[in-house]
Amino acid sequence: MLARARQSVNYKDLLYNLVVRDLKVRYKHSALGFFWSLLNPLLLMAVFTFVFTALLPGDKAKPAFHIFFLCALLPWNWCATSTMGTLQSIVGNGHLIKKVYFPREMLPVSVVLSNMINYLLSLPALFFFMLLFRTDSLGSPFLASCNNVCVNQHLIWLPILIVTQAIFLMGLGFLLAALNVFFRDTSVLVEVGLSAWFFLTPIIYDAKAVAGQYANLMYYLNPMASIIANYRDIFYYNSSLSPDPWFILRTLIECTILFIAGYLFFMRVSGSFGEEV
Repeated sequence: MLARARQSVNYKDLLYNLVVRDLKVRYKHSALGFFWSLLNPLLLMAVFTFVFTALLPGDKAKPAFHIFFLCALLPWNWCATSTMGTLQSIVGNGHLIKKVYFPREMLPVSVVLSNMINYLLSLPALFFFMLLFRTDSLGSPFLASCNNVCVNQHLIWLPILIVTQAIFLMGLGFLLAALNVFFRDTSVLVEVGLSAWFFLTPIIYDAKAVAGQYANLMYYLNPMASIIANYRDIFYYNSSLSPDPWFILRTLIECTILFIAGYLFFMRVSGSFGEEV
């Protein structure tokens, strides 16, 4: 696996071109271009905020729900688009696979990285709302002021969390891309599964509100639940007790194990891609 990974490094220029190609195709003939990376989550945030604060208000409604929801929706969008993109990455590029040799893992990896760039482009919208609503209704600061500069001391964990999610999505992408080559029903199952996965991930609710044993089970079986909980600790709660470094480390280890398993499976079957696509 290490030898294959070292070989892939030699194709970094190809990876760059694939990422650029994905970004160009996404925004081709689009009047607003990459601004859709901002507008799409903002529109969803407005709808869900209206529903849960105006139509369904209650004692359990989260203060500053727009930030509570947006800091979970953005990484989920990265997850959902990467899942569907990596699923079709091998089948959709059959013409390339049949014509020239290159490490096949470049295709799902490029999808994850291009969607990561979209995620990074959407973060300014979250920072804008954190700046606009400096404190929630309980007086907890989203951004603290230091020499007239708005900072969040927990943002130092953000790069680690982004790398963790990228590792998870690549591992999942390897599995789905390979399975879809041999079992085309995989795409139908994934489309249905994404809808269920959305509600099984604490996006519109807080993982802390889930009963204890089910919360732990959710964290172990659903890495995105752990990842989003960590994002919320950084962006929303921003307390002295969060985020928990051990929780972040456990999430990273879990995602790394999935990445290794997915990569090994992908390498094992990649030799047959040319015959099947």
